[in-house]
Amino acid sequence: MIFDTSFIIDAMRNNEQARKKLEEIISGGKLQIITTPTIFELYSGVAQSEKTELEKKKIIHTISNLITWHLDNLAAEKGGEIHGKLIKDGQPIDSIDCMIAAITIISGEKLLTKNIKHFSRISGLEIETY
Repeated sequence: MIFDTSFIIDAMRNNEQARKKLEEIISGGKLQIITTPTIFELYSGVAQSEKTELEKKKIIHTISNLITWHLDNLAAEKGGEIHGKLIKDGQPIDSIDCMIAAITIISGEKLLTKNIKHFSRISGLEIETY
């Protein structure tokens, strides 16, 4: 299961729904994966925070045991195709979300997110929410 940024943030905030979902994933023995674009988004948020060091520690603690999957050339190509098609169709979303979706599609995993509004526009992406 690939964790979207929305899930990681909710987990760091100890959101009850996110906590329960994480327990379910762990007890089910599913992979716990984060992507490099999500790490980018998290640290972008830290840079905007008033409590930079505290937020960095929260991120490190939350993601330290997760598997990290990178945006490689294949995922970048797929992400660009997704992004361009959505723009052409008049339904654009963040380019970073397209990168996360591409990594997820290529890997054959599901994306765990609360951001159904954006990700549901992407054909071939399996989404799970909490």
